[in-house]
Amino acid sequence: MAKENKETTYEEIARDLKNRIYKPVYYLMGEESYYIDRISDYIAQTVLTDEEKEFNQTVLYGSDTDVPTIINAAKRYPMMSEYQVVIVKEAQNVKKIEDLTYYLQKPLMSTILVICHKHGVLDKRKKLAVEVEKIGVLFESKKIKDAQLPGFVSSYLKRKKVDIEPKASEMMAEFVGTDLNRMAGELDKLVITLPQGVRRITPEQVEKNIGVSKDYNNYELRSALVARDILKANKIIKYFEENPKTNPLQATLSALFGFFSNLMLAYYAPEKTEQGIANQLSLQPSWKAKDYMAAMRVYSGVKCMQIIGEIRYCDAKSKGVDNSSLSDGDLLRELVYKILH
Repeated sequence: MAKENKETTYEEIARDLKNRIYKPVYYLMGEESYYIDRISDYIAQTVLTDEEKEFNQTVLYGSDTDVPTIINAAKRYPMMSEYQVVIVKEAQNVKKIEDLTYYLQKPLMSTILVICHKHGVLDKRKKLAVEVEKIGVLFESKKIKDAQLPGFVSSYLKRKKVDIEPKASEMMAEFVGTDLNRMAGELDKLVITLPQGVRRITPEQVEKNIGVSKDYNNYELRSALVARDILKANKIIKYFEENPKTNPLQATLSALFGFFSNLMLAYYAPEKTEQGIANQLSLQPSWKAKDYMAAMRVYSGVKCMQIIGEIRYCDAKSKGVDNSSLSDGDLLRELVYKILH
């Protein structure tokens, strides 16, 4: 049986680029534009010197170009430089992109061709994908899951030699969501506002500079439900009711649905250890599994299924189904009562 190709990771590509190990083609595709932008920007900024870029760096846009133009650009030899760089942005708009196959069968090794294909992927069985994998890099940038966000936050800040407290990381994940470009922008804002000599981000700094409350947020509501702290849960609901713009019901329902759906999956983990549950739920870092281990001691599998049903019902009611008078605050209060009783 043929061995399946291992997918190339962003970290592997970044490491090779840093070591100036280049391929003749990089086909960057997928739903998550963040990694596509980072790789193409790094190539654009670092392969050539400013003087070399003048004659040896070409940027084309998918809606304004075609395959013959791309091939002609790629077939040029560099002038007074080891390499020339050709970047095709918005390549999803290039008609008959599969015709690039002819160039890839005999590429110019002094050209670094970067294809940025966002909001979609190539069929890996097709000839173009096969040819790219033979000589270059075929990279799929996938949307990350909610559970992986704190891991992304920590590793992004680590590259900037900044640490972040776990609660602050969770607050950022809850507030920003899975838009990684926006997340990177918000994290950069936090780093800039750190006092001189301070290299650790706290919940207080997130509250002050990002505008999300450190005491009244979806992460704290979830913690209150795991701890079965009725008083704390009701305080948070009251705060949400008074600040609906920063705490919309839909965002809270989405966070609770994500947590209890994951909790349901945790019951099926072969090993009910911190690492076993982390592996089952793809949690990064593994200590995040502690929340689920604590919740498993409080909520049975049957109760967890009932809660997921109640969250779905609450979502339907918030959209007008079987509900004529209840406010968002009342709906959340009713849901939390059903979860805790």
